[in-house]
Amino acid sequence: MAEKEPWRDTSERACLESGKLQQSAFLTPVSRLGGPGVCGALSPFKMSAADYGRVALRPAAILRCPMIGSVDDWVRSSIAPAAIQHLGSPVVELQVAASYACRPRNHVDGAKLSEHGMANAIDISAFLLADGRKITVKRGWRGNFDEQAFLRAVRAGACQRFATVLSPDADRHHHDHFHVDLARHNSSGTYRVCR
Repeated sequence: MAEKEPWRDTSERACLESGKLQQSAFLTPVSRLGGPGVCGALSPFKMSAADYGRVALRPAAILRCPMIGSVDDWVRSSIAPAAIQHLGSPVVELQVAASYACRPRNHVDGAKLSEHGMANAIDISAFLLADGRKITVKRGWRGNFDEQAFLRAVRAGACQRFATVLSPDADRHHHDHFHVDLARHNSSGTYRVCR
């Protein structure tokens, strides 16, 4: 069984010690994550909303500290403005297709452990707007012009904040959602995947 890479605990501790993460009605500690072997995180949280509670995450996502800041920044600085610009309505909810799950990549037996197994990834399948519209990644990626423009702006914003971004352009496993994570793809942590 693979061992946990040292950078994971180091980056999580640095995030926790920075004081940037504050417990709130939308961010609560999770006492324990189940799973065999190296799965889990030091001090994971359940995140039920971003952007100071303005945008719900349903169901709530279980994430490690560094992911929480990146998700919140993505929502506040990229998703929310893109919804207004391209769709003319505020985004009020992200539909979470997956967060923490101790499993291999793409659910393929024998594959490398997914970043989901470290609470270091989130999958988003749809965006609900204040006017009642629901923009799904599956339909909207090749949908009308405004939906396509919104979803491509969302992906572009993700690529500025996460180490890995996989969209419907990546492969058949991501035809209906965005996958984002903070994996380290090289020893310096500078290499990024944006598809």
